[in-house]
Amino acid sequence: MEPLTPDEPAHPPLARLAVEPLLTGAGEARHTAFHDDLRARYGPVAPVDAGGVPAWLVLGYPQMLDVLRDARGVWSKDSAAWRERAGGVPADWPHAPHAAAGAALFADGAALDRLRAAWAAALAVLQDRKRPEARALERGVARDADELITALVRAHGGTGVADLANGYARPLALRATLRLLDLSDDLSTDLAAVLAEGPDAPEAAERVHAAVRERCAQEKRGMDLASVLHAADPTLTADELAAEAMLAVRWVGGHTGALICSTILEASGEGAGSAGGLLPEAVNRAALHAPPASYLTFRCPRSDVRLGRYRIAAGDPVLLSTAAAHADPSFAGGLPADAVHSSRAHLAWGAGPHACLGRDLATGLAVLAVERLAAALPVLRPAVPRDELEWRATPLVLAPRELPMRYEAAIDPGADADPGADDADPSPRPSRRRLRLPRWSRDG
Repeated sequence: MEPLTPDEPAHPPLARLAVEPLLTGAGEARHTAFHDDLRARYGPVAPVDAGGVPAWLVLGYPQMLDVLRDARGVWSKDSAAWRERAGGVPADWPHAPHAAAGAALFADGAALDRLRAAWAAALAVLQDRKRPEARALERGVARDADELITALVRAHGGTGVADLANGYARPLALRATLRLLDLSDDLSTDLAAVLAEGPDAPEAAERVHAAVRERCAQEKRGMDLASVLHAADPTLTADELAAEAMLAVRWVGGHTGALICSTILEASGEGAGSAGGLLPEAVNRAALHAPPASYLTFRCPRSDVRLGRYRIAAGDPVLLSTAAAHADPSFAGGLPADAVHSSRAHLAWGAGPHACLGRDLATGLAVLAVERLAAALPVLRPAVPRDELEWRATPLVLAPRELPMRYEAAIDPGADADPGADDADPSPRPSRRRLRLPRWSRDG
């Protein structure tokens, strides 16, 4: 990424170039083909039509890394930097969550530093197993996992095929979100609608936001996200706390569910051996092979810059594709498959001033989900080859629509979950850094 020079070759403005519709409602294979076609035609940056709004799509790994790191302070996440944001975006624009305002994800400068400091302190509490907040979340999620697995075995028998996307991964992530935000189970339907990103999502999001705002306004604090954020920075207002908590709704609820799906695929598939036998590395490879975010959120340059083959004008909206960057020959080309599989240079967690602070929390939830699954289902293998899976792609999330897995259970489907599980620690286990992959048998 470089500033423009006087002899920079001219090209039509973005609005005249962006005629290629951005692909959102297709699966993994079509996304790959779409990105490859754009790369061949336009290079590492392509003009696209994002739901009726012209935008630049970054496909190249070096270009995406430069934008994320923003070493020269060119890029802004604040929607105010978007030249035609006001009046140029449809009211029902499907990419609205990519260009919101009022939270750390869309802040710059001192405002970003303040919010990220609160997030870092809060997540340190929620990820420290010596803290009661972290233990309470882990106990609750472990109990939810066991209940969902028991329900699956009751429904399909001790041996059978079950959809682990809709029967386990997504509802587990949804329950984890409710626990993290200390919200009532009555909001499950609305939360699911928000994460589905369907036509009823906006109204459901308003109801969820109202409940989150009410919780954040309470003076009595607990062990939920809003409470630990407020403890980290007591100057945060109820509105600010609600805006940050709503990030968790979409990014924990949506992305963690997708990450759990992909980790199950990685841990149970033929390539599981390349993880070195460690569950966290299986999560890492899942994030590399199938980044849970379809696209990263919009940003705009504050001044004209050259990116790839194009002049990006100040205020032009720019969207980033992690999956395309991971497929860029400059990142993956020429390396042995195992080297790519274990690479930690991937961008699923972002980079630079907006890098994801919740990486350890998301990894921990995915590890816990697979651990509980392996304990209950010692025989597990995909019932459908990966290249035959149907993928659900929305503007925010890319994940299998269904994840049919053939299993044999080691639990009694007639047994009830332990009613005291919420009051006890989950099964003792070693440090997450040494957690072993389940030795799932693929026989049977």
